[in-house]
Amino acid sequence: MRGVNADSRRMPTPSAPVLGRLAAPAGVLAAVAGAFAYVGAVDPNEPGHYPVCPLLQYTGLYCPGCGGLRSAHAVVHGDIAAALQANALAVAGCLLFALVWTLWTVRAARGRPLRIDLRPAQAWTAGALLLVFTVVRNLPFGGWLHP
Repeated sequence: MRGVNADSRRMPTPSAPVLGRLAAPAGVLAAVAGAFAYVGAVDPNEPGHYPVCPLLQYTGLYCPGCGGLRSAHAVVHGDIAAALQANALAVAGCLLFALVWTLWTVRAARGRPLRIDLRPAQAWTAGALLLVFTVVRNLPFGGWLHP
């Protein structure tokens, strides 16, 4: 393509239609809403609907995602207390997703890309939080974090 540099093809221009710029955030929201609708309709508390966590099945240890489906089911039904009990980290993840998605949508509507540049210290902190959550929920005094 003569006369067009690579950066102009990747970056949305402010003159591009707003609906075109919002297609990606809308698609992601539709996929997440569909997943939440399915989990809201098919109760993970009833056995046989979803596969069992392999780590829990073979070792008896809770992974950081254990209880995530039950947490999502409770969020869909508006029971935040049950969602926090099933997996508090999943609820925090839902809130983080909502925040990042909103920021992404606003920036896309304005014709600006979303850039999330995690510093190494921030990435290590997130990893440490995930590790601490996993370890504490598997210790005797962390029973309040069990799904």
